[in-house]
Amino acid sequence: MKFLITAVVAYVVYLLLTIGSGTVLLWSTGELIIGAVLAIAVGAVFGNRFVGRNLRMLNPVRWFTFLVYLFPFFWAMAKANFDVAYRVITGRINPAIVKINPKLDRSLAITMLATSITLTPGTLSVDVDPESNELYVHWINIDPEVLKDMPRDYHPICHSFPDWARRIAN
Repeated sequence: MKFLITAVVAYVVYLLLTIGSGTVLLWSTGELIIGAVLAIAVGAVFGNRFVGRNLRMLNPVRWFTFLVYLFPFFWAMAKANFDVAYRVITGRINPAIVKINPKLDRSLAITMLATSITLTPGTLSVDVDPESNELYVHWINIDPEVLKDMPRDYHPICHSFPDWARRIAN
């Protein structure tokens, strides 16, 4: 089962990356065959590595929730781009490393959050405490008063990203 799931996902990713390259539907015949051979090889080699014991992440509701999450993520990323551009032009920055406690218990949720933070301009995930799952985040502009209470509320730094990560990964 793990082999089949990994092979199908690899084949779909291959087809998405090579879309529009031929005449059979959107792919050439050779491309469809090469994609199938590569997907079978990936399934054979990495089947046990990518698919865990439980198949939670194959739930279509989780994938739909992830797609919905992309809208608030891209909106936050667009706002952060303008904020960073403003701070670069004006020179008004006060960088610091902040410890937040998003209260996430799954490693997938922590990874999603850390990646979302790093992809958002002006913030960078620096470290994760493996015991408490607290995240250390470099923030480009922080009010000095905020640094007093650590770990702090995560909403000013990463908005609702932890809530979305919790919905998708739990």
